[in-house]
Amino acid sequence: MEVINVEEPIVAVRISQYPEDRKDEFLILGRSNVGKSSFINTIINRKNLARTSSKPGKTQTLNFYQINKEFYIVDVPGYGYAMTSKKQQEKFGIMIEEYLKQRPYLKHVFLLVDYRHKPTEDDVLMYKFLKYYNLSVTIVCTKYDKVNRSLRSKQDEVIKKILNPALGDEIVNFSSLTKFGKDRIYEIIENILNKNA
Repeated sequence: MEVINVEEPIVAVRISQYPEDRKDEFLILGRSNVGKSSFINTIINRKNLARTSSKPGKTQTLNFYQINKEFYIVDVPGYGYAMTSKKQQEKFGIMIEEYLKQRPYLKHVFLLVDYRHKPTEDDVLMYKFLKYYNLSVTIVCTKYDKVNRSLRSKQDEVIKKILNPALGDEIVNFSSLTKFGKDRIYEIIENILNKNA
């Protein structure tokens, strides 16, 4: 897959603002500091179209990035950021659940977890939540380059054991720095687009 064209995101906080052109959508989900923006920028071959920030909790809307005039990558607010007020967290939760329940064009979810740590309780809950809606999920382990090679097989086992992916759901190790795992993400997107063509 080659990314040729990326449009400025369509920003939405409610269903009436979602794109209406019925293109396939791929959702990016993860904790506030997991590296979602870096992941998106790597996938769309742009340096900073998705705003990276040293301060977590930057994304506060649903952002639909149209890729190659063919499909959307959808970025949503990160979960689990302690500094976000309870009211705001509830608002984000409702916004995300509304999208998951009401969106027939959502074809796949990339759930991002931090490779350096054990998946959190929030990560486990989010994965179960996605499976409750029968969504196909790829678990993407970000910051893969930050873990020493000698510790990686042990970390792979820890992540697999805690998240216990369902049959057909894959775990992909990913680094926005070295681009490790990028080709596999492209393959997954391409396979789904071809299946739905």
